[in-house]
Amino acid sequence: MATSAKKRRVAFVCSACGHASARWMGRCPACEEWDSLVEEAAGGIASTTIGVPIPLNEVPSDPSARLASGWGELDRVLGGGIVPGSLVLLAGEPGTGKSTLALSLADRLSPLNVLYVAGEESVRQIRMRADRLGVDSGRIQLFAETDVTRVESAIRATEPDLVVVDSIQSMYSPEVPSGPGSVIQTRSCTVTLMRVAKELEIPIVIIGHVTKDGAIAGPKVLEHAVDAVIQFEGDRHHAFRILRAVKNRFGSCSEIGVFEMGATGLVEVKNPSERFLSCRRRDVSGSVVICTVEGTRPVLLEMQALVSQRTYGMPQRTVTGFDLRRLQMLLAVLGRRANIRLSDRDVFVNAVAGARIDEPAADAGVVAALASAARDKPVPDDLVVIGEVGLGGELRTVSRIEQRLAEAARLGFRRAVVPGDAAEQRRDGLEILPASDISVLLDRIR
Repeated sequence: MATSAKKRRVAFVCSACGHASARWMGRCPACEEWDSLVEEAAGGIASTTIGVPIPLNEVPSDPSARLASGWGELDRVLGGGIVPGSLVLLAGEPGTGKSTLALSLADRLSPLNVLYVAGEESVRQIRMRADRLGVDSGRIQLFAETDVTRVESAIRATEPDLVVVDSIQSMYSPEVPSGPGSVIQTRSCTVTLMRVAKELEIPIVIIGHVTKDGAIAGPKVLEHAVDAVIQFEGDRHHAFRILRAVKNRFGSCSEIGVFEMGATGLVEVKNPSERFLSCRRRDVSGSVVICTVEGTRPVLLEMQALVSQRTYGMPQRTVTGFDLRRLQMLLAVLGRRANIRLSDRDVFVNAVAGARIDEPAADAGVVAALASAARDKPVPDDLVVIGEVGLGGELRTVSRIEQRLAEAARLGFRRAVVPGDAAEQRRDGLEILPASDISVLLDRIR
């Protein structure tokens, strides 16, 4: 009697977004990426954790158990420090300094014991970086390994106070029939490290790469599995680095930390407003100072705009650190409500120092910069512009206007243009200039 062999169950997983399909398709239905579905062995990731239910009121609460990193900027982003038993993903583009940050963090946690798992470098290469950073601690144990089962054994044997895995894409599990860096391998290794962190109450920091389009390689499966996702942003051609919380189960996702990359490593910037404006060139058209709020911290930034005759058939719209669709909307409002039409001009907008502006409070500053560049008339050096711009050309109030004005006054600014309904605000040494719409705003900056 003929017997048929039991077929191995397979699934096709998208290497870009992690979407699983029962059959192969040329285009992923989730992220619409072409030729990204790879055959993987089907089946879930088994858990070996055995526990019993416990009443909520019997769970000990100790909010002071966080580990202070010694970096106020990093602790701010993490919500007050590193939570024991947490799994933190540190992601960023190549060359931003993720490994430098991780090694410096391990050194700052002395006299605690740190296990540094090197999956991409040898221990000699890490020692070379440590010598450059001035790190020479016997509390840091280096372990060059890519097998996640051996990494788990080393964690259980040494029981360190912190584990750093550099990087998660280099880890693999011999039980998973797939190559290192694949979606299923990355997911399996992340779940293994999560289980170890929860069982032993040991915080683990895993370093993850970012793809060319800015997404975390590996991708959403990592974000869903970890407790916190910390994005390390910056340009290798600029000294400033921005640490931003994308996901955080233990704190706010709106805080940022600012660092500066120097010859001997990263240095935290405790007064980012002053540093961002230190190289500002005065008496130049298209330059306006705005005030954005990141979490609880107001930050003053310079927005630059340049308007020139078009060089190609279609006028260019180029932005750095600002939303392109937001710029297009502001250009339409500027042309319709203030009769400054730039449809036949090339427009360039830049947020200096590699910053990224996400909140609408920068609208009024961008409009002022565009008008200044179009007229080729500088905005007064002692003026800061705050406000959101609506489609009707009106200036709308923004949150935390008091903190923004206080930061401007602290740095020596003498005048501030604010929305009309914020005219009752008062700040010693700062003249408040209310503006109900962009026409009044443009009169204020003459």
